Amino acid sequence: MGRAMTTILYGRPPAVFDVPTGAVQTSPLIPGATALEDLAPGSVDEAMIYAPPGVVERRYTLAMALRALKVGGRLDVMAHKSKGGSRLGKELKDFGLEVGETAKAHHRRCIVTRPEVIDGLDAAIKAGAMQQVAGLEAWSQPGVFAWDRVDPGTALLAGVMPPLKGAGADLGCGFGALSLVALRSPAVASLRLVDIDRRAIAAAKKNVEDPRVSFEWADVRTLPTEGELNFIVSNPPFHDGGTEDRRLGQNFIRQAAALLKTGGVLWLVANRHLPYEAELNAAFKRVKPVLDKGGYKIFEAVK
Repeated sequence: MGRAMTTILYGRPPAVFDVPTGAVQTSPLIPGATALEDLAPGSVDEAMIYAPPGVVERRYTLAMALRALKVGGRLDVMAHKSKGGSRLGKELKDFGLEVGETAKAHHRRCIVTRPEVIDGLDAAIKAGAMQQVAGLEAWSQPGVFAWDRVDPGTALLAGVMPPLKGAGADLGCGFGALSLVALRSPAVASLRLVDIDRRAIAAAKKNVEDPRVSFEWADVRTLPTEGELNFIVSNPPFHDGGTEDRRLGQNFIRQAAALLKTGGVLWLVANRHLPYEAELNAAFKRVKPVLDKGGYKIFEAVK
């Protein structure tokens, strides 16, 4: 008896690319997915990769998929022309691969058969792996939001947030920069760090060592809401797969309200151009604009 074919999928390619059914999902942005890092080298027959837009992250993802493929295994990878697609063929050739390239639906698609030897695999994996970022004193990984710096919005919010107290959450915690500031208050009893990115949670676990914290690799939009928290801090995302989507932040605001007790407080930072005021005013009793600076605005909202 032959063993069953093992097919992995990374991300959610457009349906036009005949996405295989029953493939093992490996995207770090899909909670519950298998980590590419956990796949044994040479254990996979086929891989379909919807390549991420960041260069270092993309090379790392391609390298990890190639490592997981058995010799003779098939790599099928696509990216939107404006999000790395135009460079995809060259990047794969840089690994010393023979590439069959086609164009379809504003995407470039490259198909490769994994050879015995691949050039530069270890270097690409090292560059894109979890690492201590020089000058940041923190662990992070390319692909995580603002992976190698403190986001200016986060820094502004950290500067105006008062000492918080009780049970709280950091929604969209990234590698944990805002949580570290919130935890400076001894009156904080507990803090839930929630992010949709497995890599962010893995980094936060290394950065935020405190007995009061818990970590959740989850989509904030689908969290169970019990209305039991005293405070929430958030620098919500407004890109979904590289495309601006202001509904993300609006969903975070509604979820924050549902997670808080009456009288609980949300401290939120957002880019100035994002229209969150209506959502805040609908979900909260009192909304106070605290700061408008450097392209960001900060709100304190009380339920």
